[in-house]
Amino acid sequence: MSQDPAAAPTPIGTRRELFVDGALIANLSGQACRRMHAPQPREVVLHFDEPWEGTGCGYGSLIRDGDTFRLYYKAFALKVEPGRVVNESHDHRYTCMAESKDGVHWTKPNLGLHAFRGSTANNIVVTTGPRGGIDVDAAHPAVFLDANPAVAPNARYKAVFRSDGATGMVVMKSADGLHWEPFADLPVITAGGFDSQNLIFWDTERGEYRAYWRSFPGGTFEKGNWHPQGPRSICTATSPDLLHWSEPRLLTYPNDPRAIELYTSVIAPYPRAPHLLLGLPAHYLERPWGASLRALPDRAHRELRSSAQERYGTAVSHSLLMASRDGMQFERWPEGFLRPGPERTGTWNYGHQYLAWQMLETPSSLAPDAPNELSLYATENYWTGHDGGCSLRRYTLRLDGFVSIHAPLAGGNGTTRPVIFTGDELRLNFATSAAGEVRVELQDEAGQTLPGFGLEDCEPIFGDAIDRPVVWRAAPRLREFAGRPVRLHFALSDADVFAYRFVKT
Repeated sequence: MSQDPAAAPTPIGTRRELFVDGALIANLSGQACRRMHAPQPREVVLHFDEPWEGTGCGYGSLIRDGDTFRLYYKAFALKVEPGRVVNESHDHRYTCMAESKDGVHWTKPNLGLHAFRGSTANNIVVTTGPRGGIDVDAAHPAVFLDANPAVAPNARYKAVFRSDGATGMVVMKSADGLHWEPFADLPVITAGGFDSQNLIFWDTERGEYRAYWRSFPGGTFEKGNWHPQGPRSICTATSPDLLHWSEPRLLTYPNDPRAIELYTSVIAPYPRAPHLLLGLPAHYLERPWGASLRALPDRAHRELRSSAQERYGTAVSHSLLMASRDGMQFERWPEGFLRPGPERTGTWNYGHQYLAWQMLETPSSLAPDAPNELSLYATENYWTGHDGGCSLRRYTLRLDGFVSIHAPLAGGNGTTRPVIFTGDELRLNFATSAAGEVRVELQDEAGQTLPGFGLEDCEPIFGDAIDRPVVWRAAPRLREFAGRPVRLHFALSDADVFAYRFVKT
C-alpha cells in the first residue's frame, strides 16, 4: 500500500482536523470513501414581512457577540409587472438586524435609529446613501466582528458594502453594531463586479485581513463603469490594515476546473478549526425552458419574471462546499451540498436558498443532553413573497459534519499523511451503526505499526459522539510520540469518522 514517502510531515499540534479536503489523506482502501453530508431542513425562523423589508431580503451575516446571536441582512422589495421589475413597497434599500439567544427564536428589535415613512420604530441599522466620502448601497451588506487583536474599541464591528453604483467595496465601523460611520473615505477595493455579497474578515491563523468578492474573469472597468464578461467568479486579496491590499487573484479549484457561475462565496474560517477556510457558495444556473422548468413551483410567477428578463424565471441554484488551507486554492465538491429540496411554494427559483455568511453553534434539536450542532440559514420565498416577504429557514449539521471517511459494513480503511501532534490523547468525532465500529492504528512515518498501538490493541469504538477518546493498550505511552511524525490508520465498518484531534489531558 503506497504511503507517499515524500510527503513532508504536517504539524497539527492539538488542532482539529476535518476531512473536507484531501490534504492529510494518504490513501483510502477497501470500500472506504470520503462522503459529503447534507444539512437537514428545520423550521422557518424569520419572515421578512415588515413594510421596510419585502421580497428581496437576504445576504445575511451571522455573529455571536457574548450570549447573543445577531443576523444582519438586506431589506429590499421586488415586484414584477409584465415586462419590468418595479419597487413594491418602498424605494429604498436598508440593512436590518435581528437577534436571538438560541438561534431558533429571533426578534427584530425596535432600534429607533432611522426613519421609515416618518417612524423610527424599526430594526434598520444602515440606510443607502452618502456617508462622508463614500456612497453606501445598504442592500449588499456583510457584517463581522473584527478579531484583529489591535482593533480599536470603536471599530470592533465592521461592515462591508458595495458602493452605490457598484464601483467598489466600502467599509464602515461601529462600536456596538448599531451606530455606523465610515472606516475610510474611499472604496478600499475597486477592481471587480461587487454586485453580490462581498466579504472581509480578520484571519487569525495568518494575521491579516482577507477579502472575497464578485468578479468576472474577462470584465473591464472603464470610465467608472464595470463591464462584466465571463462567468461569475470569486477574487481574493489580503491586507494588514484594510486599506492597502495585495494584487487581486481569482480563486482556483484544481480538482474541479469547471468554469461554473458562483453567485456568492460565503467563505470564512471554520470556528472549530480556523486554519481551514470553508466556502458555501451559491452555484447559479440558468436552465432552459422545458417540461421540468414549467413543472417547478410558481409557474405563473416564473413566467412573469422571465417577461422582465429571461434569467429571472430560469435561474435556479444550490450551495456547494469547498475548503482551502491557503485561502486561494480550494478543493471544491462538484455535487450540491445544500440542494433546493422538495418542490414547494417559494422554492426552486432565482435567489432561493442563498446561505447566510457564517454559521452558528446552537443547542441540539434532538434533546437537551445531545451534542450541540451547527445552524445554517438560507432564504426562501425570494421574489414570490408568499409569507408577505422573504423567509429564512434554519438547517442543521452535526459539528464538523461536512465530510466523513465512510465505510459500509463490509469495511474499509483510511490512512493519513504524516502529522506531528502534541498531547497525550486522541479523540474522534464519529458515528457508527449498532453493529459498526472504528479502530485506529498509530504508525510511524514509513507506515509501520507502533508497538502497542495496532488495530488489535485498539478498543472497538462504536456509538455516535463528537469527542470520544481512543483507547489502546499502550495508551499511557502516547505522549512519547508527540513531536514525532506519525500516521493515523483508520479501520471502519458501517461507520463514519468526521474529525480527529490530539489533546493534553
